[in-house]
Amino acid sequence: MSELKTFETVMQRFREITFQEQFDMIVAIANGGIIPAAILNQRLNLRMELLRINLRDPSQKPLFERPQLVSPIDFDIKGKTILLVEDRIKTGATVNFAIDLLYDAREIKTFAVNGKADYALYDEECFKFPWIQ
Repeated sequence: MSELKTFETVMQRFREITFQEQFDMIVAIANGGIIPAAILNQRLNLRMELLRINLRDPSQKPLFERPQLVSPIDFDIKGKTILLVEDRIKTGATVNFAIDLLYDAREIKTFAVNGKADYALYDEECFKFPWIQ
C-alpha cells in the first residue's frame, strides 16, 4: 500500500473534478461509497440513495464468490441519470453488478476515489483513505 494521502489532498481533488452530465441522483455503493457520495452530495446537492452490496470484508478479503445484494432496492431509478459512487474499483465486479441492478436508469456514470471509473480522483496503487482509521 502506498503512503497515506491527507484528507485535504483528497478533498482538493473532490473540489476540482468536473462532470459533463447533469445527474438526477447519486447512488452510493454501501458501505465504501457512502463517504465519497456524501462529499459529492454536499457539492452537487442531489438526492442520494444507498445500494447495499457486499463482496469483501473490512480487510478487503472476498466474502463471496460474486457480489451480493444485501437489501432490496427501495428507490426509483427508472429514466434517471445516475452517478454511481464507490470508494475503490479494483476488479470492477461490484460496480458492474450494481450497473446490472440499475438497468432501468437512463444513464449511469461511475465515480471512484481510486480506480477505473468514468470519473476518478486517482487511478493508482491502493492507498488507505484518510477517513478510515
